[in-house]
Amino acid sequence: MRIATWNVNSLRARADRVESWLERSDVDVLAIQETKCRDDNFPWELFERMGYDVAHFGLNQWNGVAIASRVGLTDVERTFVDQPVFGKGGVDPIQEARAISATCGGIRVWSLYVPNGRALDDEHMHYKLHWLDVLNQQAGSWLEADPEAQIALMGDFNIAPQDDDVWDIDFFIQEGLTHVSEPERAAFYAFEKTGFIDVVRPHTPGPGVYTYWDYQKLRFPKREGMRIDFILGSPALAKRVVSAEIDREERKGKGASDHAPVIAELSA
Repeated sequence: MRIATWNVNSLRARADRVESWLERSDVDVLAIQETKCRDDNFPWELFERMGYDVAHFGLNQWNGVAIASRVGLTDVERTFVDQPVFGKGGVDPIQEARAISATCGGIRVWSLYVPNGRALDDEHMHYKLHWLDVLNQQAGSWLEADPEAQIALMGDFNIAPQDDDVWDIDFFIQEGLTHVSEPERAAFYAFEKTGFIDVVRPHTPGPGVYTYWDYQKLRFPKREGMRIDFILGSPALAKRVVSAEIDREERKGKGASDHAPVIAELSA
């Protein structure tokens, strides 16, 4: 069984590339982030004609998460329990389309688009850290209820947990950039303390192994990227991972997303 996560950065804009990649990659389950669709303009037919069931959560032209599966898709949940909301400048807090889950082939799959902190002193950073903390608490409760649960937390975490997960850690620190701060990294490693495991890194060791390259300043041809997309597996799921890869080739060419797909192969 092959599972994958991919921030497509606008599904409608990259529908042809997503369809071609699904044909080429032969994945059974794909967690998608940044669909940038509402449910009423989501390209359902793209997945249906390829034999995938699909669940989507999109409220406007921002964010948006989905799961496509050809091994079953049941018990869909939009958001996790107590998922934080964001409100700024007196605006009423709103729930953003950042998390969706479903059971696919016996695995509880979560497609997650973690908020971007924007700046170290921005209100979004508090939102991001709180969002991750609540998710981790919920994930811990799932393992406590069933230590043998097959769970995959997949998506764009907007965190580079190790120094070699960015192209130049000194640049990030000197510029006071997000994604590498201690609070963000602590929030990421809290999942490890809870029991979840980065199942891709052992098969794709760094440095210089990235999942995201900004469109600006020729970051991709310069190999100036970041590793911020992950598959965190529960202990029972992690035992099944036999290989993993980051499909850097999909970042090439016209109309590519700024993220590459991340794939894990599981034993039966």
